[in-house]
Amino acid sequence: MSKKLPVFILLIALILSACRGETPAATATPPPTNTPPPAPTQAPSTPLPEITATPATPVTDTPAARPTNDPNCTNKASFVADVTIPDNTVINAGETFTKTWRISNTGTCVWASDYVLTYYSENRMGAPDAVPLGITYPGQTLDISVQLTAPSSPGTYRGNFVIKNPQGLIISVDEDSRLWLIIKVENTAAATSAATATAGPSPTAGASPTAAAGVTPPAGSGAGTASCSFTTDVFKLTDAIAAINAYRAQNNLPAYTVNTLLVRAAQRHANDMACNNFYTHTGTDGSTPTTRVADTGYVASSVSENVYGSNPPLDGPGVVNWWKTDTTDPRHNQNLLSTTYTEIGVGYAFYNGYGYYVLVLAKP
Repeated sequence: MSKKLPVFILLIALILSACRGETPAATATPPPTNTPPPAPTQAPSTPLPEITATPATPVTDTPAARPTNDPNCTNKASFVADVTIPDNTVINAGETFTKTWRISNTGTCVWASDYVLTYYSENRMGAPDAVPLGITYPGQTLDISVQLTAPSSPGTYRGNFVIKNPQGLIISVDEDSRLWLIIKVENTAAATSAATATAGPSPTAGASPTAAAGVTPPAGSGAGTASCSFTTDVFKLTDAIAAINAYRAQNNLPAYTVNTLLVRAAQRHANDMACNNFYTHTGTDGSTPTTRVADTGYVASSVSENVYGSNPPLDGPGVVNWWKTDTTDPRHNQNLLSTTYTEIGVGYAFYNGYGYYVLVLAKP
């Protein structure tokens, strides 16, 4: 072997060692500066889609179809209440009014428009040929109304009506087959019965054309006077009576009977309140509910009274609802649902934008 070989190998090693790079020293992180970092760039926002309300599809009521009655079903009814015009109600001669009976379907047939109320006997009072019934299932109640006109002559009148099935047969109502009404017809408005009408301005808009203007209260001890040109409204009176008795029927109480003498006492106080703008039970002549009833000749074992006045006036059902819901004096509602009193009279007078109601309750 040549001696030069070791020298050559050494030289090669030195060359390779010189060509190899050194590992760089670690670089210190530069100290932070006071320059704030750039604000982050927000991606452009995508606008939300506009929300539009879709109108609801109107819902229309489809009249319920009556199921087909079994050929062997039974037709029976039961009287529940006189909703309007209880027996012996005073009606003005020639006045148009609505009589409503509430009856219950006590049979097994379902009633519908092929069942009708028709006139049967005595005074027809202008009744139509037939009044179709609404759909009524066994056990349900139904209000049947008919528009009538009072006879033109004073007196007591009765009209009898019956319900016929689709075959034209009369169905039984309790132990009878008739629904009837009894009215007392007078020449003047019910509210001013036995009073004398005096001259006055034309009735205020909304008043009944048969309402008497400026009615003088009946004479008697402590009768008082009503000198203003007030008006009255028969429809407000009859509607109030109907609402009272309907409310009693809802509470399983018998209807109050309208008494002409109590009507006179109530109207007298309504006239006094209208002309003197007050809402209390003591009249301007010092009269009280008891003395006003006694002045008419009515002999009462007990008497009570509700009064009300407002501008604008309430209608009949409105004043009854006010008495029902009055929390200040619960006696108003107690009188409507009383089991002590049996007869009533209602008075109404309108003057200078205000309507005044008086309800007199009594028991003989």
